[in-house]
Amino acid sequence: MKNSRHVGAVVLFAALVLVFAAGTALAQDPVKVAPNNLKVLLENDRVRVLDYHAKPGDKIPLHSHPAYIVYAISGSGKTRFTSADGKTSEMAGTVGAATWRDAETHAAEYLGPGDIHALLVELKVKPQKAAPKKGK
Repeated sequence: MKNSRHVGAVVLFAALVLVFAAGTALAQDPVKVAPNNLKVLLENDRVRVLDYHAKPGDKIPLHSHPAYIVYAISGSGKTRFTSADGKTSEMAGTVGAATWRDAETHAAEYLGPGDIHALLVELKVKPQKAAPKKGK
């Protein structure tokens, strides 16, 4: 009986790992997974600017961003992020503040208290290395 429980637990764990890995591999464009919350304002070969609106309780499924900047236009609430490995973190937005975010894959839930409006500026070009300083 113990062996069948152990085998069942191993099978369940393996299934969860596969589901988790598939979810990570299938992380999508945030505009595609949340078209009611995000709209592309500008896109070229260097950046993509997204217009983001959310009400408390709005959830955005697992998605990915390259390195990006978030600029809060209105609403100073909290957002809970859940990374692909299940870890959670919260970030408070402040109107008029710009925040740098490294490339990431996460799901998001806007906690409020009020509605939020922000711009996300996703960078498409890798930063160039600074030129070496010339000796004197």
